[in-house]
Amino acid sequence: MQNPIYIIGLMSGTSLDGIDVIYTKFDKENYKNFEIIFSDTIKYSTKWKEDLANGISFSQEKLKQLDVDYGKLLANEINNFISKNKITKIDFIASHGHTIFHQPEKGITLQIGNGQEISNQTNTKVICDFRTQDVKLGGQGAPLVPVGDELLFSNYKYCINLGGFANVSFKEENKRIAFDVCPVNIVLNYYVQKIGLEYDDKGTEASKGNINSELLKELNSLDFYDKKPPKSLGLEWVKEIVFPIIDKYNLPVKDILRTFIEHIAFQIGTIIKGSSSVLITGGGVFNSFLISRIEYYTEKNIDIPVKQLIEYKEALIFAFLGLLRSKNEVNCLKSVTGASKNHSSGEIFLPK
Repeated sequence: MQNPIYIIGLMSGTSLDGIDVIYTKFDKENYKNFEIIFSDTIKYSTKWKEDLANGISFSQEKLKQLDVDYGKLLANEINNFISKNKITKIDFIASHGHTIFHQPEKGITLQIGNGQEISNQTNTKVICDFRTQDVKLGGQGAPLVPVGDELLFSNYKYCINLGGFANVSFKEENKRIAFDVCPVNIVLNYYVQKIGLEYDDKGTEASKGNINSELLKELNSLDFYDKKPPKSLGLEWVKEIVFPIIDKYNLPVKDILRTFIEHIAFQIGTIIKGSSSVLITGGGVFNSFLISRIEYYTEKNIDIPVKQLIEYKEALIFAFLGLLRSKNEVNCLKSVTGASKNHSSGEIFLPK
């Protein structure tokens, strides 16, 4: 690599499984030439999990403090990561932060993790807050990963991430199209935690359950699935719409999991049916029962990529979004988010 740029990338998803941190290098001249050098996932304490899950109902003052405190937490974890891996060369840190609100139709999106705080405590340039500008330009502020799919993984027809939500990106009529498909781990983890498990390892509990056809039908007929993209989902929608539908059926947890797995598989399978050119990443990939049901609807085997890419693709792409922003190149596509124009999004903070 002739001309490398070194970046620390951070991602925290809605499923609250932890902070993904990577140290990566990109070739400034050829972005497809990259390497993830070090990677780690830092688990949240119970207190942090509660605060991040409940931040949506905090007062404005309490949220401001949470933003600063979370920035301090990220800075501390970055410093530990740098020290542990003996990292000496960093051009900047790119941080997604953690989403508290996402209601683009109301012009609201909030990712906490104060950029100035991180910059001050790490003594490094920080690029963060990648969504706000897009929402101000009339966009969904999501999904942001597709620009990375376009420029780094264009050899695949479909790129799917299975995290708190599933999202997909693909090229159609020379335009990149992307949208949130349906909830995944945000629902599966919520219900499996009711029986004392953090997550449903390999989908074992779901595989023991029975499909409730009425619940499945009601889930599949939700209005969101009839909307044309651009469209995105947030925790608010799950809390207001999905949980109440599931809860009224009063089912055993294993039947909820089994039915919801079928719902996810149906929604994803409908989009990628018949294609074998699929890059599938995110924590949901480790749910082998879910993957088998997606394959059933797709009618194709899905190739699973290397573990590091499964786990850290989103952190990698946020590092890449930071790289594009640092060069003032487009990192938000209007064809994806519905914004009024393509643009370069993200706030830049220097140590004070």
